[in-house]
Amino acid sequence: MRPRIGIPCETVRDREWWPPLHGHRQSYLEAVVSAGGFPLLIPLIEQEDLLHDFYGQIDGLLLAGGKDIDPAHYGEKPHDQLDEVDPLQDRVECYLTRRAVADGKPVLAICRGLQMVNVALGGTLYQDIPSQFPTTIDHDASSKHAMAVNIEDWTSRTHEMHLEPESQLAYVLETTSLPVNSLHHQAIRRLAPGLRVVGLSPDQVIEAVEGTGRSFLIGVQCHPEALYNGADSRWQALFAAFIESCMTWGIEQGEEGG
Repeated sequence: MRPRIGIPCETVRDREWWPPLHGHRQSYLEAVVSAGGFPLLIPLIEQEDLLHDFYGQIDGLLLAGGKDIDPAHYGEKPHDQLDEVDPLQDRVECYLTRRAVADGKPVLAICRGLQMVNVALGGTLYQDIPSQFPTTIDHDASSKHAMAVNIEDWTSRTHEMHLEPESQLAYVLETTSLPVNSLHHQAIRRLAPGLRVVGLSPDQVIEAVEGTGRSFLIGVQCHPEALYNGADSRWQALFAAFIESCMTWGIEQGEEGG
């Protein structure tokens, strides 16, 4: 039986005067399915009891890319370069992240997801890399923050990521350095308790983190869901390791439940 992977939705407005749509990019769903998982989209709802029920149905949590995170979550006012935020998505993902980390449920976090894990656990962000962390590396290959419209934006690898040799991510990818795509203008500033840095870009922007505990908790700033199926097949191993951890977690919970 495939493990059920919860992916919180994001909202999209296809018409200004219509109610928003809830969903996510097909590439995330395909990456989960190809690795052996069953993707379950989690709607953005206020009712915590319903979120609790959704959370109870999943064996792992995938936090995907998307909008900026409201800086109010880490005690800051909005920077003038802050892009669109979604307060409800922030609340839903914070709740799910904290629950999953507390329970030891596997978590794979991508781009915004990496930033969400850090914020949910007590860290802070650079709200805008160009103005708050000047660097010669262009971390946002898209023409608009996190809103790339060309496939080349998603698959072009623009800088190296150097991995901690003893990290789980280096073990899974079987390398300590690889080129990555880059579609973000925010990044981790102060690292949250319970996380450790395992990947850096040449300019020292945090590109990957892992949890300090025994559970599967890996976050990457790049977009492996856009790379695994062609541009760099090494990323298939990350999704496979995540799904395997979710499968193991589900089996162990079943055994504990009798």
